[in-house]
Amino acid sequence: MQTPITPFELGARHRHRVRSMLWLGAGVMTLMGLGWSIFFGMTGAWFFVALIAVFIAVGIGVGVLTYLRRTRLASYIFIAASFVIVCAVAWVLDVPSSEEPRTIHLFLLFLALSSGLFLRDEPLPFRLAVAGTCFAAFVGFASTNAGLDSVYALPDSVRVVGTWLNTSFSIIAMYTLVHVMVSDLAETSALGRELREGIERGEFFLLYQPQVTSQGKVLGAEVLLRWQQPERGLVGPDEFIALAEKTGLILPLGMWTLGAACEQLAQWALNPHTAHCTVAVNVSAHQLQQADFVGQVQSALERTGARAQLLKLELTESVLAHDLDDIIAKMAALKALGVGFSLDDFGTGYSSLSYLKHLPLDQIKIDQSFVRDVDTNTYDASIARTIISLGQGLNFAVIAEGVETQQQRDFLIANGCHTFQGDFFSKPITAPEFAAFVARQLP
Repeated sequence: MQTPITPFELGARHRHRVRSMLWLGAGVMTLMGLGWSIFFGMTGAWFFVALIAVFIAVGIGVGVLTYLRRTRLASYIFIAASFVIVCAVAWVLDVPSSEEPRTIHLFLLFLALSSGLFLRDEPLPFRLAVAGTCFAAFVGFASTNAGLDSVYALPDSVRVVGTWLNTSFSIIAMYTLVHVMVSDLAETSALGRELREGIERGEFFLLYQPQVTSQGKVLGAEVLLRWQQPERGLVGPDEFIALAEKTGLILPLGMWTLGAACEQLAQWALNPHTAHCTVAVNVSAHQLQQADFVGQVQSALERTGARAQLLKLELTESVLAHDLDDIIAKMAALKALGVGFSLDDFGTGYSSLSYLKHLPLDQIKIDQSFVRDVDTNTYDASIARTIISLGQGLNFAVIAEGVETQQQRDFLIANGCHTFQGDFFSKPITAPEFAAFVARQLP
């Protein structure tokens, strides 16, 4: 039996396919440019040779960036430069006649479709705009004889060669692209089905990472989701959360996590050692955008009997890129129930001071990327001090995540941060282990 592909492997294969297509695109651009530059050089048309040199330079540049794994930048340059070059050639050089049709615009179809592969991780409106622009240009050039009537228009004797070359290369590129995108879609669909079945079979469970003060008191824990996949074993969130976001499965998965966390809160309330402990649950932008999100949280609290005051919802900064007024209204409604809010990964995304003063937050979290080298890197140390000072000025509690060493802890305490989360105190543990951890910290 073939071992199923993991979400991590899926992402790696997708990146490999993108690089392969960029290599193909760069190769086609470079080879076609070299071929045409030789042709025009033999005919003494040095103006065209100089013009095509730009075409070759772009192809080489995309190839170099792809080799350096600057895939996103290479994709942007390839799509933008190719679009400009194709449209310019179609308008100035490849002007159709009654004998020979225009063919360079065929590459616009390849660009429109390839943007779905190259820009898969970009916002949907942007991807649609890129593809739509390419399709619109293709329709315009295919449906009209529009072109610049100038001395630069290529004669039919030259363009007949271009017709064969452009058609052949565009067909090869389209065939390769379709093959790559079908493979990508098939693997994503299979993994999405596996993820959905995992939710239905109850393969997910929660771990809890303690949040402690500088005096050693345990305030609560952050909920961390894990997937116990029968054939692959334990799967971390880095391997499935992004897929859950793309497939929409983050909604049922997020609601299950919220419900399970509330059930745990209700159980801890029966233990005098853990009755005071809070639980922090990460909420995705997709969940917060649901019209009935407030009702979903309220229903989970009422169904489990958990105290709203002990539930803390953690929002990432990417959430703030959406309808801020709607977010604030939902946060205010949940705050009225007693639910608290923490801004996760602070300093890495979209947040600004203007946002912070309007959001009804209780806490901001210093991202672990700043904590990791806070005791050795002056840049990270300066950011950490600024976040602590900002939190104090806005009356937000400040917690540092990813604390792994005594030196990091001491630096944070010296600069006014007294709440921590990280492996220095405890790795993520099960609920019974958490209760035992809390008991051990009691005086």
